[in-house]
Amino acid sequence: MPCCLIIAVLAFPRIVLVCMFLFSHYLARAYHGLIIPILGFIFLPLTTIAYAWLVNTHQPIQGINVLILIVAVLLDAGGLGGGAFGRRD
Repeated sequence: MPCCLIIAVLAFPRIVLVCMFLFSHYLARAYHGLIIPILGFIFLPLTTIAYAWLVNTHQPIQGINVLILIVAVLLDAGGLGGGAFGRRD
C-alpha cells in the first residue's frame, strides 16, 4: 500500500501538468514554446506549475514569490536526489 501512495504523490504534479496542457491555455500563456513545459514535466513539475501560476496571476517574480519558486525547486530536487541516499546503505 505505501508503494501506491508514493506513486500517486510522484505522479500527481505530472497529471496536473498534462490536464493544464490539454484543457486550458494556462501553460501557453506562461511559456511561449513547447520545450520548457516538456522539460518541466520530466524534471521539475512543481516548479513549472508554480511559475505558470505566478505569470498567469501577473505577480512579480520578487519577494515572497521567489521564495515560493525556491521551495518548489527544493521539493522537486528532493524527489530526484532522494533515491541516491537510500541506495547508499
